Amino acid sequence: MLKFIKSTDQGLQCLDSFVNGCWVSAIDPTPDEVKQLEEWGVYPEYVQYSLDIDEMARAERDEDYTFILMRIPFDNGAAADIPYITLPLGIMLLNNCVVTICKQENEVVRALQNGKYRGLKTAKRYRFALYLLLEAATRYLTLLRQINKTTEVIEDRLEKSTRNREVLELLKYQKCLTYFATALRSNEVMMERLRRMQVFNQYEEDQDLLEDVLTENQQAIQMVNIASEVLAALMDAFASVISNNLNVIMKILAALTIALNIPTIIASFYGMNVELPLQENHAAFLYIILLSVSLTALAIYIFYKRDWL
Repeated sequence: MLKFIKSTDQGLQCLDSFVNGCWVSAIDPTPDEVKQLEEWGVYPEYVQYSLDIDEMARAERDEDYTFILMRIPFDNGAAADIPYITLPLGIMLLNNCVVTICKQENEVVRALQNGKYRGLKTAKRYRFALYLLLEAATRYLTLLRQINKTTEVIEDRLEKSTRNREVLELLKYQKCLTYFATALRSNEVMMERLRRMQVFNQYEEDQDLLEDVLTENQQAIQMVNIASEVLAALMDAFASVISNNLNVIMKILAALTIALNIPTIIASFYGMNVELPLQENHAAFLYIILLSVSLTALAIYIFYKRDWL
């Protein structure tokens, strides 16, 4: 799907067709749309790079274009096997337009389309790319905070858990953090390459914005590292907690089994075909019941005092 957007005095507006200075947003383009992009100067291999789910961040520059590929966070939903992943987003800066290419609709592109940044001008191609980089770094920070809140909820459930479900949920978010860490480091290398290429040196505002992007990206990397360490420690600790909870349950069951076996043993004695005390007494059954209950209560009291129950 191709969408044409251009900045005006009233803000960003969607267009019906391509015009100079517009932003072309391509989401999972069809073969015909890829050919159309090629006519505007986007090489097919760059489209393939942007649609390859495993492609790493990179930056390339030529006389006619600048190509930036970064990895952005993507929300799969809490019910997915991996709630948060990363996707490649290609940015092609041509002489007469900006083209973004991605496999999925995503919040990074949607935020810019909704006019989040007032200073966004589609004609200012390099600043436009910086806003995309900044929004991606901001989105990483937002999702990292969501992961931290979710893991805190799981932590509260783990304290009383005897099952592996909560630990497996933590493992899902551990995978998310691994994807984030890899993508953020890749983006950092790409942005350092852009700085060395002096792509954004024409305007001082662009240089300041690039510094802000690098700072946000570095903050996201630090948050990922901290969250990964905390989550790994939590998984190790609560694996031991679950094992200990199971041991406590087994101890209680063993103590109750011993206590409840006392009436069985007494009843077994009086079930033998030999002469027994009180066998001629009409109240024998009552005495046996009272004895069983008394011994069982005594056993439970002893177990309780020794903290076995």
